[in-house]
Amino acid sequence: MTSGTIRALVVLSLTGLWGISPAAAQQDLHADHLMASDQTTSASTTAVVSTDERLPPGDAQAKDALNKSPRHGEWASVKLEGSEKPLVTWVVYPERKEKAPVVIVIHEIFGLTDWIRGVADQLAEDGFIAVAPDLLSGQGPGGGNTDAFASRDDVTKAIRSLTPDDVTGRLNAVREYAITLPAANGKSATVGFCWGGSTSFAYATAQPGLNAAIVYYGSAPDAARLATIKAPVLGLYGGDDARVNATIPPTETEMKKLGKSYEPHIYDGAGHGFLRAQDGKDGANLKATQQAWPRTVAFLRQYTK
Repeated sequence: MTSGTIRALVVLSLTGLWGISPAAAQQDLHADHLMASDQTTSASTTAVVSTDERLPPGDAQAKDALNKSPRHGEWASVKLEGSEKPLVTWVVYPERKEKAPVVIVIHEIFGLTDWIRGVADQLAEDGFIAVAPDLLSGQGPGGGNTDAFASRDDVTKAIRSLTPDDVTGRLNAVREYAITLPAANGKSATVGFCWGGSTSFAYATAQPGLNAAIVYYGSAPDAARLATIKAPVLGLYGGDDARVNATIPPTETEMKKLGKSYEPHIYDGAGHGFLRAQDGKDGANLKATQQAWPRTVAFLRQYTK
């Protein structure tokens, strides 16, 4: 549990912020946290937001947090085998004397955003080299990236067009790049959110060299694929997320049967996407964030030291 204090009240209209209607959100199962946030703010438009600097920023605070960050962040072009277009990746370095583990930050179905970059920056503050690849690199109009798409709906359609092999190949490329950085200690982990959470879990089945995988409100791979996992897996879920949470018990049973490490935690009252929407669910999302993030950092430190 972090010890930060709540210092700000903000008025937030998430419909305006996201630029997406509830009807459009219904088309995407991974966008249900947007709908939950809209329902919360319709009841009360005043939301409490944490400014604890030891937590990742919420969505509305991400850009400002990036602008104020003292850490070194840079854009890297990672060579992708079989493609003329590089994998555009945001890399943030910690301020530390020793070499650091690498954490690959896997974005949501919305592509690489300022919020994901803000999460990466917080991981760097916590002592890790954080790398956040744009998995839509070269897939946008004119060979562009996430920011080249005209709408969020176009981004989600493009994400769905990526095959599992596409995603694994891109994550392998960025992992190989990152663990060979002079400042890296050779250890690697993933953390992903929503679609990225499911991808983090799936990548653990495909990459035996991974040291840890963290899943924020994402579903597990098919039971038949779990046998290949070598990395310990930490799962963090909102209590008000029945669609995803229904997959937890069978996954837990299968992982236990296989002798694999799977540690799920469910935060009562929190919704899907709680780490981004920290001002939602009448304080439950913020409480979940305050509990989940220290657990995230401790897990990463335990398995990547």
